[in-house]
Amino acid sequence: MPIERFRFPGSDGVELSAALDLPDAAPRAYALLAHCFTCAKDGLAARRIALSLAAQGIAVLRFDFTGLGDSDGEFANATFSSNVADLVLAADHLRAHYKAPALLIGHSLGGAAVLAAAAKIPEAKAVVTIAAPSDPSHVTKLFADQLDSIRTTGAGEVSLAGRPFTITRDFLDDIAEHKLLQSVAALHKALLILHAPGDDTVGIDNATKIFLAAKHPKSFVSLDDADHLLTDRRHAAYVAELIAAWVARYLDPVATLPAAESLDAPRRVVVSETRQGKFRQSIKLGPHRIAADEPIEAGGDDSGPGPYDLLIAALGACTAMTIRLYADRKALPLDRVTVSLAHSKIHAEDCAECETKTGTLDQIERLITLDGALDAEQRGRLMEIADKCPVHRTLTSEIRIVTRAVPRA
Repeated sequence: MPIERFRFPGSDGVELSAALDLPDAAPRAYALLAHCFTCAKDGLAARRIALSLAAQGIAVLRFDFTGLGDSDGEFANATFSSNVADLVLAADHLRAHYKAPALLIGHSLGGAAVLAAAAKIPEAKAVVTIAAPSDPSHVTKLFADQLDSIRTTGAGEVSLAGRPFTITRDFLDDIAEHKLLQSVAALHKALLILHAPGDDTVGIDNATKIFLAAKHPKSFVSLDDADHLLTDRRHAAYVAELIAAWVARYLDPVATLPAAESLDAPRRVVVSETRQGKFRQSIKLGPHRIAADEPIEAGGDDSGPGPYDLLIAALGACTAMTIRLYADRKALPLDRVTVSLAHSKIHAEDCAECETKTGTLDQIERLITLDGALDAEQRGRLMEIADKCPVHRTLTSEIRIVTRAVPRA
């Protein structure tokens, strides 16, 4: 399964390192995963959960908080509030470049962070917490014997999971201000709480408090003998399977073929009015969604391409694909092909080579740019191949359109 790695700016301006685990096919939905306190996006639990969910069709974005993993900045400058803000920015990145997350997942303090961030990510329909504390200040128990010193001096180095980290007074003050159970009570999203009864880092009583504060729909599943960090591969896989099965009812249904169609049949395209504008349409083709509309001058909202735009776009895409297939097969030095198209109406009498001599005709102008060290003969051959693309042949041959009314139920 593919993994896309990139960086995006965090709330304090530093670059955060991210990984997007993608399914082999188009994702059913996107999820955002927050790792545990002082962990990282490539930690065992985060990586295994993300990969398992991707295998089940859910793309998962995981990233390192400030000063952790491959992200820039100093851990000492991070706070619980900055982690929450970074989650919102990660969701913004998904929304801008892919699709907003429908699912939020948080492990340990990351679970508290997604509960706090959920209200600022409106597209999220479901939230999952794994071994999450009911109060962010719970983490101070990990270095309780140094709290007075940190408050007195302003900062102190503590050992967590065998590694040194600097904790500041600002961090302590920040987590003390968060009333997480109030956020849980106002969540208004489906909630799944996963917690092990024997968790000796974050006790099971935290799950009880979160569950009691939450409104329905809410669910709790015991992780039996799992440890806090889910270090056993089986436990991480079990968590991913639970999440995928539970969240399915809260995601948009997966497009399926009607019973009368087989996998060998042409993929059916369904076009429906959205009723959000005069002409706006929603086009569904398999897992893909496309908007269609008319330009403003034609009375539409210009929220998507028009019908003729889609028609000539199909010709352009097919032309480029056909040229590329031929060039690769013949090992031609074609770097890139670009096809520019325009549709218009012309008078038949202005077209000397057309059979129709009266009225108007549809004309598609197709301009093809071939980049690369091609000689004249190679360029000429590729231009000939352009006319052999299947959509070109369809548009220039006889087409039979069969229209039937669907009986009303």
